[in-house]
Parts: sequence; C-alpha cells; structure tokens
Amino acid sequence: MRFRRPLMRDVVRLQVSNRKSEMSKERISFILQPTLSGKYVSVRPLLESDREELYKVAADPLIWKQHPDKKRHTRSGFYEFFSESVGSGGALLVSDSVTGGVIGSSRYFGYDAKNNQVEIGWTFLARSHWGGQYNGELKQLMLEHAFRYVEAVVFYIDPDNRRSQKSVEKIGALRDKNRDNKGRVVYRIHKSEYAASANPRN
Repeated sequence: MRFRRPLMRDVVRLQVSNRKSEMSKERISFILQPTLSGKYVSVRPLLESDREELYKVAADPLIWKQHPDKKRHTRSGFYEFFSESVGSGGALLVSDSVTGGVIGSSRYFGYDAKNNQVEIGWTFLARSHWGGQYNGELKQLMLEHAFRYVEAVVFYIDPDNRRSQKSVEKIGALRDKNRDNKGRVVYRIHKSEYAASANPRN
C-alpha cells in the first residue's frame, strides 16, 4: 500500500487550521469585569462615577477595623484606594439585588494564564450586609465566573484579618502552609474542590 505524500495545499490547510485554533484560544481571555446577578447581590464593572456612592459605604471605620490600612474610611484614604481600584482593570461594584443600593466592592486581579489561576480580593461590604447570604453569594458568583477560565482561585489575606479568613474558609478555600512574600496568609480553592462542595454526593 502506497502512502500519498501530503500536497502543498494540505500543508497550507493544516497551518491555517492551527492558526485559527491559536486565535480562538487567545480570544478566550479572562473577563476581569463581568456583570453578574444573584438573588441577593449584583456586580458590575466599577466606574469613576461610582466614587461618592461607594464612599458612603467605606466611610464606616468599623469596616476597616481588621484591615492593615485603617485610613480607608477617610475621604483622602478612600480616594487613593478608589483610584487604584479603577486603575486595576478588575474592580467590581457590588449592589443589593433587591434595593439596587451600593453595598461594597470586590476585585479580580493577577490573572495568571500560565499557572491557570486568578486572585479575588479587596472585598468590603456595608456592615448592614455582613454575614451569610450577601458575602456568600458574592463569592459564589465570582468563583463560578472565574472557574469558566481558570482551575484555581487564590486569596491573600492579612494575618490579623480573621473575619476575612473565616469568610473564605466557609466557601471551602484551604490555607497554604507558607505565606507570600508580603507576609500575607494564602488561601486557595480549586475548581474540582469547589464543584464537589457545590454538588455533594448523597
């Protein structure tokens, strides 16, 4: 049986096919500022025009009690934080799905295609919306979006911020043995672990 040598047109077709495949993969890039909705909270990209409404939430000093930067409740401290948030390209405004009122912010950051992971952080909510359903649903929405693109999500938390540590532990994130180079505690959750916890077997 004779094997036909590939013709030049076959080689060209293969090259074009490979290029299309590579272009398709490039187009599937992580959307850092999605619009997401749940029963309790909704998120959308943070805009410059959101500054004053978000400051009304951030002006509560008790929100930042366990945070290393405790001046964020001041107008100057918040404005600095807000500018950095908008410039990050991954900041989100969080609203109450029922009332439509602004209740906080969160962020995707450090999308790492090579290691197939992204960070979620910089989250704060109005104290009226602390606990259970609001933060839980926010994390759920953000994790489900993230796991469309990556295999792992990481959280970097100040060691004194026990409230945030407990919050990510509730969603199944596991603490790494080592801290990062800034001394922060590192938590990580993988897509497979999250899927298993969301769909437990009977």
